[in-house]
Amino acid sequence: MGNSKFLKLFKPDAKIYLGIIGVLVLILMYYNFYLGAIGVLLLIYLNVYAWRASRQRNKRWQKYIEELSSDIDSAARYAILNLPIPLTLVDFDGRITWYNSKFSEIIEERELIGTELEGVVPSLDLDEILNKTETPEVKVGERYYRVYANVVKTDEKDASRVIVMLYWIDATPFRVLKDQYEDERPVVALIQVDNYDDVMSETKEDKRPFLTSEIDQKVNLWASRMNALIKKYQTDKYLVLFEERYLENLEAKRFSILDDVREVEVGNKFPMTLSIGVGVNGRNLNQAEEYAFSALELALGRGGDQAVVRKKGNFEFYGGKAKAVEKRNRVKARIIAHGLRPLIDEASNVIIMGHKYPDMDCYGSAIGIYRAVINRGKDAHIVLTGVNEAIKNVHQMFSANPVYHFVTGEQALGLVQKDTLLVIVDTHRPNYTECPELLEKIPQVVLIDHHRRGTEFVENTALKYHEPYASSTSELVTEILQYMDNKVTVEKIEAEALMAGIAVDTKNFTFKTGVRTFEAASLLRRFGADTTVVRQLFQDDLETFIAKSSIVSSAKIYDHGIAISFCMEDIPNAQLIAAQAADELLDIRGISTSFVISIDKEGLIFISGRSLGDVNVQLILEKIGGGGHMTVAGAQLSGSTLDEARDQLLKAINEYFEEGEKS
Repeated sequence: MGNSKFLKLFKPDAKIYLGIIGVLVLILMYYNFYLGAIGVLLLIYLNVYAWRASRQRNKRWQKYIEELSSDIDSAARYAILNLPIPLTLVDFDGRITWYNSKFSEIIEERELIGTELEGVVPSLDLDEILNKTETPEVKVGERYYRVYANVVKTDEKDASRVIVMLYWIDATPFRVLKDQYEDERPVVALIQVDNYDDVMSETKEDKRPFLTSEIDQKVNLWASRMNALIKKYQTDKYLVLFEERYLENLEAKRFSILDDVREVEVGNKFPMTLSIGVGVNGRNLNQAEEYAFSALELALGRGGDQAVVRKKGNFEFYGGKAKAVEKRNRVKARIIAHGLRPLIDEASNVIIMGHKYPDMDCYGSAIGIYRAVINRGKDAHIVLTGVNEAIKNVHQMFSANPVYHFVTGEQALGLVQKDTLLVIVDTHRPNYTECPELLEKIPQVVLIDHHRRGTEFVENTALKYHEPYASSTSELVTEILQYMDNKVTVEKIEAEALMAGIAVDTKNFTFKTGVRTFEAASLLRRFGADTTVVRQLFQDDLETFIAKSSIVSSAKIYDHGIAISFCMEDIPNAQLIAAQAADELLDIRGISTSFVISIDKEGLIFISGRSLGDVNVQLILEKIGGGGHMTVAGAQLSGSTLDEARDQLLKAINEYFEEGEKS
């Protein structure tokens, strides 16, 4: 503090100088009064002069500041009025208070003061601009603008007094470049003829070249319309590269190439069908090919005759309304059987698992695999958490027999060893299995299923036998048993369980049956399956029969021969009874498709869908999170009432038929 006062003495301040002069004048007056008086007069004069000079200097400084502020205000006004980009001032309610000439150039309307900005530019959302960190893109006429906002307070005392300054930066060149980039991004499509070998084997030899040529011509013409690069890399497979700009048109026409190829008739007894997998939005061509391959696998797993478009993690489906074409040869069944044998032999034990709420097909196929395992001398267990009404009768045939080992999911987890083999039957969805935790603990997994593939799938399997053309998983397992050993051993009750599995999924051999279905049934008959016993496995008690009759009698018939009914909440085993009632509705003349909606004690909604084949109930129920087959499908809904579930179902049905009209 003392140092600062001392330093002030050396600063050029007139008061200090005048003070020093005053002290010297007093000293002079002490020695000489006259000279001192003259000094006092001079000191007074110097003080007056210093005061006037300081006052004039302050006036000049004030004038300079005022002129400078005026210049800044003029420069700011000039800059705003002549800003080379559009500028708009709006109040916090979104009303325009001022705008510059550049903004009036991009807006055709005039006299905008006082009007709402969102009314002038409908694509603009002022709240979005003020609340989001990213600057949104707004379309005005044929151009695109990025709008930057700056909130300015007009009154420091009142925080609500603000104006919003909006700067409009022309982003049209960037948008054009972005659209061009997106349009020119490469799309990879993999095309496969579903039933090439089977159709060719049934076509006369002299007609085969014409049939191949016709397919090639159709596919090449389809590709040429998109200026695509097409390469046929196998007799029944094609690689197509095209720009993304053409994809929207393909989706709008729902991949009309599917219909074009199906209509080819050059002496072939069966129609040719295609499966198409399309990979979009890959980081590079390699990833786009991976997307296309997974989409093609999904198309094949859903029965073929359809296109699947994969855009990153999302799948979109087109086609798939025709029945899956039966594969008449059993080469793959023999290959699967030969591949399954060493997996069982090398395993320390085998765990067999189906889906939750197992039906007769799930139970029968599990029993069939169980027989294959014990025939190889290995220890096996079937995961069965609970016995429902659907399998109650057949389970009574096995539960008391010590040969068959049934365990709960928790018990199965305790049986897992280093070399345990897990066999999943009658489902390919991890979350639908009896114990999904087993999939995480057991690396060696075999999958056997016949359902049309959904987006959720058991990945990284050691062996996969997924054939949606088959009537049932029990049919597939029966074929595997045939080729597992030179001399097949199957017990009578096991054959009856497999026969019951086929019967329940084919509705007693009336739906989705092919040559191989009857061949499998014939083999089971030779193993001792009694059709009368199988029939008795499906018998109901009187209360169940009355409940089904009530559901059938209360059904309401909608357009396209679709019947919808409800299963009352107080009916035991509502899900099973609803499924059986949906089957029986198809026996009524005029009804080609049926849906029965039920609810369990926990409030979970179940929808059972059945069809004679003209309507694909799988595609309908997939729209509300379900799945299944073309003629047999189901869905589960939570957090909905029966009426809300019906409304969702009707919406999905309408969308299905609207898509059919567009295709």
